[in-house]
Amino acid sequence: MAQGSQVACIQQLVNIPIFHGVSPTDLVGLQSHALLYSYAIDEIVMMEGDRLLPRLYVLVQGTLRLTRVGTSGKETILRVLLPGENFAAPALVGDGLAPATVTAMTDSQVLTIEREALFQQIRNQPEIAFRMLEVYNQRLQQMHQTIHDLISERAIVRLARLLQQSLLSEQKLKGEMPSLTFRLSHHHIARSIGITYEESVRLLRQMQDVVAYRRGGVITVLDREALNAIAEGQWH
Repeated sequence: MAQGSQVACIQQLVNIPIFHGVSPTDLVGLQSHALLYSYAIDEIVMMEGDRLLPRLYVLVQGTLRLTRVGTSGKETILRVLLPGENFAAPALVGDGLAPATVTAMTDSQVLTIEREALFQQIRNQPEIAFRMLEVYNQRLQQMHQTIHDLISERAIVRLARLLQQSLLSEQKLKGEMPSLTFRLSHHHIARSIGITYEESVRLLRQMQDVVAYRRGGVITVLDREALNAIAEGQWH
């Protein structure tokens, strides 16, 4: 279970993307409705189908993994969340059910804001609603791209794009643009792009001049231009 809760500070509210540009003094009224919950690595934040409290859910520290289980029992990784990203949208504007299982990949903190308090803030500052629409539109575009890739693209192209995304996420998380090393296990790869563990092993061996895979899921990009070419379908 989450390790208790505490009231969020104003700076944590200011750092949420949908509040960018909003004066800290204008967010004071939200503070008493904003709580922080801490989760240890591998702890479940919510299960797919859980009834959720009507709140906005935002990751403020750590990384979270979103997964769903199909009718065949196969688990698929939908995406990995980084600080600043919100999730569980149905709790705010839908049926109130968790659309996916959310698990902490590292020690993490989740900030929640009560729906009615957030809606009152939006009534006072309508520009927040436009920022929320931008966030959800971007998420929708990412989902469309993922579906297109699963249907239309070869597995090696899907893998290259996953490696690109993982590299960018690692650099964003650590703020180390020169870094070309990150962690991604064969199990994670398989569940993210709809292939088997064995296919992941085979494809990474096929790409051994482009990326190096070491025990423990440590991946280093050796040739970023070649990786980009594969992601564009230019693999020969």
